Amino acid sequence: MDSVWLRHYPDGVPATIDPDQYVSLVALLEESFQKFKDRPAFHFMGKTFGFGEIDEMSRAFAAYLQGLGLAKGDRVAVMMPNVPQYPVAVAGILRAGFVLVNVNPLYTPRELEHQLKDSGAKAIVIVENFAGTLQACLNAVPTKQVILASMGDLLGVKGVLVNYVVRKVKKMVPAFSLPGAVRFPAALAQGRRSSFTAPALKRDDIAVLQYTGGTTGVSKGAVLTHRNVIANVLQSEAWNAPALKDLAPGQYPVTICALPLYHIFAFTVNMMLSMRTGGANVLIPNPRDLPAVFKEIGKHKFQSFPAVNTLFTAMANHPQFDTVDWSHLRLSVGGGMAVTSGTAKLWLEKTGSPIIEGYGLSETAPSATCNPVTSKTFSGAIGVPIPSTEVKLIDDDGNEVPLGQPGEIAIRGPQVMAGYWQRPDETAKVMTPDGFFRSGDIGTVDNGGYFKIVDRKKDMVLVSGFNVYPNEVEDVVGQMPGVLECAVVGVPDEKSGEAVKLVVVRKDPAVNEADVRSYCETHLTGYKRPKVIEFRTDLPKTPVGKILRRELRAKS
Repeated sequence: MDSVWLRHYPDGVPATIDPDQYVSLVALLEESFQKFKDRPAFHFMGKTFGFGEIDEMSRAFAAYLQGLGLAKGDRVAVMMPNVPQYPVAVAGILRAGFVLVNVNPLYTPRELEHQLKDSGAKAIVIVENFAGTLQACLNAVPTKQVILASMGDLLGVKGVLVNYVVRKVKKMVPAFSLPGAVRFPAALAQGRRSSFTAPALKRDDIAVLQYTGGTTGVSKGAVLTHRNVIANVLQSEAWNAPALKDLAPGQYPVTICALPLYHIFAFTVNMMLSMRTGGANVLIPNPRDLPAVFKEIGKHKFQSFPAVNTLFTAMANHPQFDTVDWSHLRLSVGGGMAVTSGTAKLWLEKTGSPIIEGYGLSETAPSATCNPVTSKTFSGAIGVPIPSTEVKLIDDDGNEVPLGQPGEIAIRGPQVMAGYWQRPDETAKVMTPDGFFRSGDIGTVDNGGYFKIVDRKKDMVLVSGFNVYPNEVEDVVGQMPGVLECAVVGVPDEKSGEAVKLVVVRKDPAVNEADVRSYCETHLTGYKRPKVIEFRTDLPKTPVGKILRRELRAKS
């Protein structure tokens, strides 16, 4: 369709951006390090880290990594929550010429093993809280260089107390053994004594492997080039500009970073965007601990708060909500999962800031569409395509559907991934001959170019913004002794949007719900575990034996 959506762009938002204005993401970062060297970049547990400090530490870390003998393009995994070591490690990895592999810290050994094997990661930076997970699979993966961080590493004297509380009082660090692992502060110290050689980077070099699920249940690495990430940062900057244009001279935007930085939403919209604009992020390591969240954000005057619907809901309904000064909030950005109208209404009533819903995927780095930041109300739509982005609705044959008809959302733009890591067959399934990425989501569009999601083509279950693929869960539970077969569907859930429902046919009549839950706790990370478990004597199937998930949903 024609770009009719451009007429809804606020004044000053361009139709296109130039993703080639930087030769690499590193060039963008280094420009900001110099331009904003005296500004705060991150706030964490009462300590502020400036752009200049992140510059110095990341350069030292880059020198350390180069000293390990890694070659340009080698993959380095990062498995950490929102701690200041994360941006230091990421900037260091990119500056050294390596590829970042983002890893969910809550992965089980099985999940971590797959990702490290698939990516071929030579090194990993990991917080000690999750070191036991790495220990369990280390002998089976190519990852031999381990850099071990602790929560208080960069907090000075206070860090000693933080580490004591984490390790001894809260007992959040299970016993582990990782011989040869180097502590993060020691790596920085060694890097400061070492020479650093800036590699020659190009726009089409790989910057990030962002892992996502698939219809086969096998997690795949979306290949995001330097150009992909640069594009989405510049697109997001241009889109948000109308909401921030009248900040006082010298004032910088402060963003609450409660979303996990290893997730593409926070990676781009929190960290990378703030690095570009000279803004500061307030790092929240555990958004589930709402009292701690309110205590931390109550110390700051902030303008931007990206979140998923479940976090907006939990916070708006919390008794401590009014302990925070919301009067400076200008951008409440909803993504990762659908924003519900009830939550949007309550948030607007309590903050005066409407939730601006957007849409994207790991494969689009992530933003593809968004509602104008000048919106005063919540529409339920995912908005219009952002600058330099085309979106259309297509049928199974790739033909554009007539206006008013639902179709698969297809996206083309400089932020669309280069493909799936070492999976040309999977890449071919999702890319059209004319360069559109097939999202797997079914949507509609109105005469003005506003898109809305109506269904999902895939059987994916969206739990608090995280993708759960039924085949993966079914494959894991199907290997449990005593289980004959099983099926997974999504069911509505007030807290997480959707929850996983598992339907089991027993082989051993003695298998019970507790057995299944225990098995899932061992083999699946938290958000993939079933909330509802049902036992049946058989599963509904087609004549050729395919399980009819739609019937299971209908009976839920």
